Amino acid sequence: MSAFWDGKFSGSAYAYGTAPNTHLLHQADHLFVGAKVLVPGDGEGRNGVWLARQGMDVLSVDGSAVGLEKARRLAASQNVPLKTVQADLLDWNWPVAAFDGVVSVFLHFAAGDRPRMHAAMAAALRPGGVLILEAFRPDQLAFQSGGPKDPSLLYRAEDLRCDFAGLHLDLLEEVETDLDEGPLHQGRAAVVRLVAHKPSAP
Repeated sequence: MSAFWDGKFSGSAYAYGTAPNTHLLHQADHLFVGAKVLVPGDGEGRNGVWLARQGMDVLSVDGSAVGLEKARRLAASQNVPLKTVQADLLDWNWPVAAFDGVVSVFLHFAAGDRPRMHAAMAAALRPGGVLILEAFRPDQLAFQSGGPKDPSLLYRAEDLRCDFAGLHLDLLEEVETDLDEGPLHQGRAAVVRLVAHKPSAP
């Protein structure tokens, strides 16, 4: 899989652009300056670098060495620090109770792996921490704006409700939107969005 993404990211252009995801942009007020934020599947770094520009302590994790090298270049061009780790998220030793925020943007796991990976995201949050997620849902198969073509990789709101049952759901919605995220995400899209907090310690 890393070879697949290395190929996607091999050009000089940023496949999904350098601007942050719109859902993240609208929900970032759940985070704060100095927050420790994990961005799994950050690819070429557009979301991690933007969070770092807001004064957050960001760790971007991705399986693609090519993507992460471009992420580091993007961070350097904007004069912000960005920590990176190259890892297969399915095998990575996910930190526990280490982050104030986890940002998952168009990161899709197979149905057999999805609950375990989402549990790892929830476990990575400190009490009071926030998860911000956007993904494609099955209706995306009717559109040409990007995303997996395998239905088992697409998420329904009820999947996320079950996966994150231990978190407090602030937002869970299925919507259509218009993507303008680099060459590979352009046009009408069917997405599911979630914002959820880990309960604070009593």
